[in-house]
Amino acid sequence: MTTTMLKQRSLLGLKELSKEEIQSILDRAAFWEANPNKVEPVQQGKFVANMFFENSTRTRFSFEVAEKRLGTEVLNFSAAVSSVQKGESIYDTVRTLESMGIDAGVIRLKPIGVLAEIATQIKVPLINAGDGNNEHPTQALLDLYTMRKQFGELRGLTVTIIGDVMHSRVARSNFYALQKFGVNLRFCAPQNMRAADLDVSYISIEEALQSDVIMMLRVQLERHENGMIKSAEDYREQYGLTMERAKQIAPHAIIMHPAPINRNVEIDDELVEHPQSRIFTQMQNGVPIRMAVIERALG
Repeated sequence: MTTTMLKQRSLLGLKELSKEEIQSILDRAAFWEANPNKVEPVQQGKFVANMFFENSTRTRFSFEVAEKRLGTEVLNFSAAVSSVQKGESIYDTVRTLESMGIDAGVIRLKPIGVLAEIATQIKVPLINAGDGNNEHPTQALLDLYTMRKQFGELRGLTVTIIGDVMHSRVARSNFYALQKFGVNLRFCAPQNMRAADLDVSYISIEEALQSDVIMMLRVQLERHENGMIKSAEDYREQYGLTMERAKQIAPHAIIMHPAPINRNVEIDDELVEHPQSRIFTQMQNGVPIRMAVIERALG
């Protein structure tokens, strides 16, 4: 496969992707969502490896369902039970699977920059399922798809992302993608959770509630230990989407969250399945989005 073709079929991030390419993935996802057949074996005989060097439940299952619906042979690899424990490098693992004849790889890893480097050394298309706090492109694509389904189009929407922006790959992928569509994108975060690398404006939680889309980010509770947040209760009080705050949301607005959710921390329990919440709809939309992305990778 030529370098150009590899680049066109891989999905390492949305920063580099044009608006047209994003649009075509969303359109193809709509095709798959409308398809009544649970399995449409258009990619039969192709092998896809899910290489997860970082824990994941939803993303991994979502990719696996998407792959199986397309009729591919799925290889699941989890670092926790592999040679990576014995010190085999990420590159060696990917290279090993490539040499066994996989047609594409879905990869999630913690270290930033490693995926981009591996992609230049591997001859099969790679799909980024989340790398460090860099990007999570399929999550942002399903977010865009959810918004587009709700509002018809993205241009002119006011979207506010609330929470730990500094450590969020979801926030970054959404930042890169949404601005290509003429969205009024704003951020709301505690001072010590703002991202220095993103040129964005921050607003108060009160202002954030006056948006068409309110996207809550997961509070990484493991950051308690290093004092980034005082306590889960304190965070909820300052930045959580509480029942009280939800009363200020416009009737047409929607609530989103990439999950997993810390109920009663960044969002109150009763709001997770509130009529204005699209959290489980997002998860549902993840399958057709990933079908479109895998199909693109396999050509």
